[in-house]
Amino acid sequence: MKNILISVVVFYQRIFSPDKGILRQLYPFRGACVMYPSCSEYMLLAVKKYGLFKGFFLGIYRIGRCHPFQKKLIDPP
Repeated sequence: MKNILISVVVFYQRIFSPDKGILRQLYPFRGACVMYPSCSEYMLLAVKKYGLFKGFFLGIYRIGRCHPFQKKLIDPP
């Protein structure tokens, strides 16, 4: 299950991510992510560090905190 979640996130990063994906030309703003690491990278790191369930919920919590009016933030998992 852990590897499935990781592969889904990697697929998202390679195709749809506004920062890393091949479709980034469709987004009006390049480098749209204001947090470091990006939310998808944070999800990968959290799943690898804490396991499937805790890492998934930490990643979802991080996505919930992300918005374009936030100051730049460094947030390691």
